[in-house]
Parts: sequence; structure tokens; C-alpha cells
Amino acid sequence: MSGDNVIELRGLTKQFGAVKAVEDVSLNVRSGRVVGLLGRNGAGKTTTLRMLLGLMRPTSGTATVFGHRYQDLPCAAHRIGVSMDGINPLPGTTARRELRIWARALGLPTSRADEVLGRVGLDDRADRAVKGYSTGMKQRLSLATALLPDPELLVLDEPANGLDPDGIRWLRTTLRSLAEEGRTVLVSSHLLAEIEQTVDDVVIVQRTVRYAGPLSELTSEGAERLEDRFFSLVGSSPGTTTGATARGRVDA
Repeated sequence: MSGDNVIELRGLTKQFGAVKAVEDVSLNVRSGRVVGLLGRNGAGKTTTLRMLLGLMRPTSGTATVFGHRYQDLPCAAHRIGVSMDGINPLPGTTARRELRIWARALGLPTSRADEVLGRVGLDDRADRAVKGYSTGMKQRLSLATALLPDPELLVLDEPANGLDPDGIRWLRTTLRSLAEEGRTVLVSSHLLAEIEQTVDDVVIVQRTVRYAGPLSELTSEGAERLEDRFFSLVGSSPGTTTGATARGRVDA
């Protein structure tokens, strides 16, 4: 691992038949930063995260976290907390029971479940069946699950989906507090206005990297809007190629 880079992607490419979903993605994510992975639906964000986490094999290139491929990283499940679609609670379970099951699987005390329930604001609803939760409450539970092992790195795929304005504001504050504790947060999203208020660094992808670097550099210290810079790089519609690819600094 180079310097204080937590994540390093080098030439990462994924091809499905004749279609390249991700092409030649190279970037670094530095320690202690909140990094927004931005792109349209279908731009390759989730595919990139899946390759990073060893859930999908790249066609070419490498993805390492803490200097190792995820599947080779010692104690990976303790060092990295993940919130992604497909990690669903057991049928009929409550939030408290779900988290206690995860805690036991990770070799953690069951009291840790109560700690993270409090942090995500579900302690007063912890014994309700998860099937009755709103989408926003399920997002909070997913974040609680990711936080269980007290990870150094959080990888969150669209965590603001389903949150109301209060929930989005809470999420922003929570992500910033996690970075202030020395953690690194990689969060994928298509909510540009919210990301602009949350992150330190930005990675914009449209199959390949269009920009990777500080948000302040991309927006000229706030003189330009993130939304305007985003569309200048990826085009105003899915079929448009307006704006040259701009990698910026490869460090995000």
C-alpha cells in the first residue's frame, strides 16, 4: 500500500460479453476522508465496489484495500464495514436480534448490537420486526450492521436512498463524525446536492474515471456547483460525451 492510501485501483476493468461496464479505473482513496463515488445509474459504481470487495472478479486490473485484495486481507470483516443491496436481514427478525446474530458471527460481544442501534437512532425500535420498517429505517439498520465491527473503512452503496430530509441530514452528520474519528468512508451516490455537503473528495465515473480528487479543486473552492461540473464531465444525457475525461489528481 502506498503512503496513507486505504484503497488502490489500477486499470480496473469489467466486461460482460461485448459490454464494458467498467473500463480502466485507476484511483487512490486516502485515509480519514469521506469520498463520494458519483455517477448515473449504470455508470459502473456498484460494479466497481463489488470488484473492490471480492464479490466480482475483474476482467483485468487490480483492486486492493489496505494493500491486499479483499479476499487476502487478514480480518477483512473486522476492518471493513459494508452496506450494499443484497445484504438482507433474516426473515421475521427484529433489528436487535439481527445485529446480535451478526455480532456472534464476528466474534463480538452482543452488547455491541445495542451500541450501534443507539448510534443509528434505532434503539427505540430495535424490537420491532424489520419487515415493518420503512425504507429509511432499513437503511439505518444496514449502516448499523456495517458499523458493528468498529471498522477502519466503510463502503456504503447509496445509503441515502429512502431517507427523508431529516434522515439525510442525520446521515451527513454521521458520515462526517466517522471521518473525524479517523475512519475512511467511501460512499456511492447519485444525489449530487447532498454529496456536495458531505464529502472531502469526489470520484466521478461514467464507465471510466472522469475526475478523481478533492471536491474543492473540482468546484474551484465552491465557486462552481458540483452538479454543473458533473454534467460537464459526463455529458447532459446518457448518450452524450460532452466534456473531456478529466482524471484530475488520481488521489481521491
